[in-house]
Amino acid sequence: MDLYEHQARDLFERHGIVVPAAEVTDSPRRAREIARRLGGRVVVKAQVKTGGRGKAGGVKLAADPAAAELTARQILGMDIKGHTVGTVMLARPVDIDSEFYVSYVLDRAAGRFLAIASAEGGTEIEEVAATRPEAVARVPIDLAEGVTSAKAAEIAAAGGLPPQTVDVLVRLWQVLVREDALLVEVNPLVRTPRGQLVALDGKVTLDDNAAFRHARWGGDSTGPTDPLEAAAAAKGLHYVRLDGEVGVIGNGAGLVMSTLDVVAGCGARPANFLDIGGGASARIMADGLSVVLSDPAVKSVLVNVFGGITACDAVAEGIVRALDTVRLTRPLVVRLDGNNAAEGRAVLDAHRHPLVEQATTMDGAARRAAHLATTA
Repeated sequence: MDLYEHQARDLFERHGIVVPAAEVTDSPRRAREIARRLGGRVVVKAQVKTGGRGKAGGVKLAADPAAAELTARQILGMDIKGHTVGTVMLARPVDIDSEFYVSYVLDRAAGRFLAIASAEGGTEIEEVAATRPEAVARVPIDLAEGVTSAKAAEIAAAGGLPPQTVDVLVRLWQVLVREDALLVEVNPLVRTPRGQLVALDGKVTLDDNAAFRHARWGGDSTGPTDPLEAAAAAKGLHYVRLDGEVGVIGNGAGLVMSTLDVVAGCGARPANFLDIGGGASARIMADGLSVVLSDPAVKSVLVNVFGGITACDAVAEGIVRALDTVRLTRPLVVRLDGNNAAEGRAVLDAHRHPLVEQATTMDGAARRAAHLATTA
C-alpha cells in the first residue's frame, strides 16, 4: 500500500522529522490561496504514486500566488506514467546546502530490513547504484536490536552522511516500526545553509496486512490508484504495473518473478506483474489479457505457464476462448510446460492465430517476446 507524498510527509512530521510547510488541494483557485498563506513562492508537486514526476513536468516552482494557480491548473489532470493527477501539494521552498538519500527497505530474500544511505541524494538511487555502487551503503538491520543511536551512527558513517543525520535515521526507523511500513525513504534529505535537516520528499509503503491496526489509513490510501491496477483488482487479479514494454502473465508468484528477471536479462523491460494463480480459465485469461493489453506501453505479451494441478491443455483452451472475447492487437508468445504440455501446444497450433506463437523454454519465450517488443 503506497502512500502519496503528502501522506508520507505527515507521517514524518508526526514522528518529529522536519518537513517543509505544505498543503494539498485539487483546486487551482485554492492553490493561489495556499501559496499566499505559505508566503507566495511555492513548489507545486503532483500527487501521484509513481516516480519520475519532475521529468514529466509534475514538479514546478511558482514565484507568486498567481503563478501557483496557473501552475496547479497545468499540473492537475496530467497523465504521469498512467496516473492522472487529482491533487497537488504546495510546499514552502527550502534553501539547500547539500542533499542525502536515506531509506529502510524490506529485503525479502534475506528476511530482514536494509538501511540504504548515500551522500548522493536528489537523484534516482538506482542510477547512482548502477554507475557508482561504492557511493551507496547497504547496512543490514538486526530486528531484535532495531536502529539505536549507535546503529544510526554506523549507517551514517557507511553512507558518508554527517553525524547530525543520526537523529533522523532513528526517527525514520520509528516510522517504519510504528506504522507497519515495508519501505520508508527520504530523497532528498537536505541540509540547509543554517544546518537544519529537512525531509524534502518522501516515499512510504505500508503493509496491507496491518491495516486493521491503523484506522487512519482509510480513504484514498487503501486501494490501487493506477487505473489498470484498479481494474485488475476489481477482477480479482494480482497485477502490478511496471515501466516496460513486455506484458507478463504467469501462474504462481515465483514463476512470474522469475519471468520478469529473464525478460530483463534479454534486454527488454517487463510492463507488469500478473499472477493468474493455479487456475487459467477462459474468463481469467480474458480478464488478464484485457488488462495487460490496455496498457499502451505494451508491445508484446508473454504467457508463461507451468502446468501442475491445472493441466496445460486446459490453460491452452482458456487462451483460445479468451481470444474470442479479447481483440489481440500485439504479438502473444506462449510457453507451456509441465502437465499435458504437448496437448496444450497442440490446442494452440490448431487455433492458428496469426499473432500467437509458441516457445518450448522460458528463456526462448522471453527472448522472442523481448525481440518483438524492442523491434515493434
